[in-house]
Amino acid sequence: MKYYLIAGEASGDLHASRLMQALKGEDPEASFRFFGGDLMAAVGGTRVRHYRELAYMGFIPVLTHLPTILGNMRSCKRDIARWRPDAVILIDYPGFNLSIAKYVRACLGLPVYYYISPKIWAWKEYRIKDIKRYVTEMFCILPFETDFYEGRHHFHVHYVGNPTADEVEGFRAAYDGSFADYGRPVIALLAGSRRQEIKDNLPAMVEAAAAFTGYQPVLAAAPGIEPAYYEPFIAGTGVAVVYNQTYPLLAHASAALVTSGTATLETALFGVPQAVCYETPLPKLIAYLRHHILKVKYISLVNLIAGREVVPELVADTFSVANMRAALSAILPGGHGRQPMLDGYAEVRRRLGKPGAPANAARIMVELLGKGKN
Repeated sequence: MKYYLIAGEASGDLHASRLMQALKGEDPEASFRFFGGDLMAAVGGTRVRHYRELAYMGFIPVLTHLPTILGNMRSCKRDIARWRPDAVILIDYPGFNLSIAKYVRACLGLPVYYYISPKIWAWKEYRIKDIKRYVTEMFCILPFETDFYEGRHHFHVHYVGNPTADEVEGFRAAYDGSFADYGRPVIALLAGSRRQEIKDNLPAMVEAAAAFTGYQPVLAAAPGIEPAYYEPFIAGTGVAVVYNQTYPLLAHASAALVTSGTATLETALFGVPQAVCYETPLPKLIAYLRHHILKVKYISLVNLIAGREVVPELVADTFSVANMRAALSAILPGGHGRQPMLDGYAEVRRRLGKPGAPANAARIMVELLGKGKN
């Protein structure tokens, strides 16, 4: 069968590539065409656009690049119509993908499978209307999403497990332990995958970690961000940088400062105590809006899955170098907050359930297509 996939960022490229591998296992005749990245290309098929041509974040960048974004949408729709896949598989990235879903269902009548739900449970809950209209099947990777969709909105979904848990488990099983020897324990800095996130968060992270002279701060560079972009933020600070080694870094870190996103869950699954840090413009206003507009109490996946505060969230008006330093003091070895956080991580692992998310999703997709359910 023919599968058309759309991933708009680095994490989507990773998850989509694992799903493609699983689909090949379930469907030996599988062929792929996609908007995505290098990992998807390595699996096989035809890449139409790289996700770097799609990934614009924030009001101003989106507005500035609006003609490009709209052009990519038109190109994608035309390409799907020409290729006529058996299914279109969307990976998160809702601003782009929900427009594609509407076109595919309303104009082409093809099945739309959404793998990794948009975070409409946090904000923009109104998007549930489009999901119910235009998404044939939703494949969720966070356990609380089942209650959100089925309990709150009466929309059936498939909870398939969490691919990040699979990826971490697979890495740890195969890892040979090799990593740079800095002569002292490591504090990991995970400052995001987009330029704006890095610009906003990294300087304060570097300053906070510098207070702990017995530790080596090590920054995990994001895929697609050139080394020169990091240089102004770390020049002369003593911060080391690793490329394509986020998992080895976490395997050796004593603690971490992490921006919100999948990285918070990865850090927890490696058993690394962390503080979640996310700078915002107009912090007092954002803090107010967070409490009055966001539909969830927390921003980190760790706390959302646990249903309580396992890791501190230093966001908006609580984002400061002083607060980061206090958090690190509490979670580095000997700190009073370290063991309670590790105990909370065990609960998160239990709630994620059994491994095998890509395989579970691929099996269900192929079964549905075989039954002609679109």
